[in-house]
Amino acid sequence: MSRIVTVLFLLLLPAMNAMAAPASADRAVPIFGNGPAGGLTLSTPMQIAVFMTLLALLPAAIMSITPFLRIIVVLHFLRQALGTQTTPSNQIMIGLALFLSLLIMQPVVSDIYHKGYEPMESGQLTMQQAFDEGSKPLKTFLSRFAREKDIRTFLEISRSAPPRTPADLGLQVLIPAYILSELKAGFQIGAVLYLPFLIIDLVVASVTLSIGMVQLPPAMISAPFKILLFVLIDGWSLVIGSLMKSFY
Repeated sequence: MSRIVTVLFLLLLPAMNAMAAPASADRAVPIFGNGPAGGLTLSTPMQIAVFMTLLALLPAAIMSITPFLRIIVVLHFLRQALGTQTTPSNQIMIGLALFLSLLIMQPVVSDIYHKGYEPMESGQLTMQQAFDEGSKPLKTFLSRFAREKDIRTFLEISRSAPPRTPADLGLQVLIPAYILSELKAGFQIGAVLYLPFLIIDLVVASVTLSIGMVQLPPAMISAPFKILLFVLIDGWSLVIGSLMKSFY
C-alpha cells in the first residue's frame, strides 16, 4: 500500500509543482516540508491533491471495505424474492445500506481518527506513521470477517510470505479477501431468504395450472401473498436485525 501511495505522489508531483508555483519567480513553495521528527511532510497544495484523490476513491472504499457490500446484496435478493422489481427503489436501498454501514463502522472510524489523524494533525506522527497506526483498527475489522481461505488465496497471488500474526497482514491482501468473503456471506443469506418465497411461487403456479388458469401469470397472484406474509412476520425488522447482529 505504501508503494501505491508513493506512485501516486510521483504521478501528482509535476501537477503539484505547477500549482505551487507562485506568480513571482523569485519565491517557490516546496511540495514537501520538514516534519516534527526531521522527516518530510506534505505541503498544503500536496495535501489538497491527495485529499481530492482520496475523495474520488471514497465511494468505492465505502462499497468495498464496509458492511455496505453484504447489506446491499441481501437487500437486492430480498427485493427479487418479493417480486417487487422497483420497490423499494435503488436510492432507498442504497441509503438504508449506507446508514446501516455507518452505524456499524462508527467505532472503527472513531479509532482510526483518534489513533491516526489526531496525532498527525498535532505533529506527533508523520503521514506514514499515521497511516500505519490508523490502519490497525481497519485491519482488525477486516480480519474478523475475511475467510482464511480467501486470505491464503491472495497471499499466494501476491506471492507474500505467510504472516506470523493476523496483525502482520497487509491491506492489499485483507481488502480483496474481505470483499470475496462478504460476497459469499451475502449470497448465502440471500439464498436462505429466497427459499420461502420460492415455495409460495411454486404453490401458486401449481394451483393456477391445475384449475386451468394458464393465461394468468402466477407472479401476479403470488406477489400479494408474498408481500402480505412478509409484512405479517415483520420481515424488515427481522432481516435488518439479523444483518446487524451478524457484524457484532
